[in-house]
Amino acid sequence: MGIKVVPRYGKSFKDKLYLPAIAGGMKTTLKHFMKNLSNVNNLKTMQYPEVQPTDLNERYRGVHRLTKHDDGTEKCVACFMCATACPAECIFIEAEERFDEHDEKRPKEFKIDLLECVFCGYCVEACPCDAIRMDTGIFSFTASKREDFVLNKKALMANERSKDLNDG
Repeated sequence: MGIKVVPRYGKSFKDKLYLPAIAGGMKTTLKHFMKNLSNVNNLKTMQYPEVQPTDLNERYRGVHRLTKHDDGTEKCVACFMCATACPAECIFIEAEERFDEHDEKRPKEFKIDLLECVFCGYCVEACPCDAIRMDTGIFSFTASKREDFVLNKKALMANERSKDLNDG
């Protein structure tokens, strides 16, 4: 097995100046600018926030929600899989014993800090009972205080699936 030597580029004085690369980038930018300036009606812009987007992809990850059984109780069994899979460690769960026909335990407290969340979807993938989803379609979550960005179990169960997103 021989060693393959890979030649390195960018050692010349011209390459070290980065001027050709900068000129190429400016050329592309100027070309797009002139094209958009000549035909303003062809621009794909939206007057946000007055006009809200309606064509969200079905895989769009919005604000979280907790799913419910038919009787209105949460499907979450407090297995801590979502909190374990979360790279941002923004999910806090406190479990309690459950005395109904569904499961052995449930979350007494379930909180997600949306300011720490990176909306990666790992919590949804890790959940063994499909209790947590990110299909609400809510993408503009605003509040005036930091505490309002921490969603508790009641707020997560109040979030509903967006009607615009298809069943997947």
